[in-house]
Amino acid sequence: MSQNSVTTQWVKDYTFVSTNQQNQSIVMDSPTSQDGEAKAPSPMDVVLMGLSACAGIDVKLILSKAKQNFSDIQVQATAQRRQAIPRVYTDINLHFVVTGTDLSAKQVARAIQLSADKYCSVSHMLQASVNITHSHELVAGETP
Repeated sequence: MSQNSVTTQWVKDYTFVSTNQQNQSIVMDSPTSQDGEAKAPSPMDVVLMGLSACAGIDVKLILSKAKQNFSDIQVQATAQRRQAIPRVYTDINLHFVVTGTDLSAKQVARAIQLSADKYCSVSHMLQASVNITHSHELVAGETP
């Protein structure tokens, strides 16, 4: 079993910086009021970012192994939060936009399904409490 750790340091107001074991950091913030200014993504935004990046990495790896000619993968995460505190996500959709030439819709769907069912650790942690759905579209485009 491996162990990860991060240290999160308060900066000022509601801004914090989290640093991992490799000394890589991310800034997070939260507005102090409904119309307040946030200087960085909120912790809940970071959850969506982590989920979409995890799934995107899986899909990229699987499509590469399947020798699909893609030039771009974009993961658009949209989420619904309940109004009651704690304002957790109830539903998340990950929409994959895969650009390339001669892409197989079957291979793209398979890559997304494998990520959801087997590989994406973030998805597996969240799926017990959040309804996570997936959709995708293929865009014809040049490959590098």
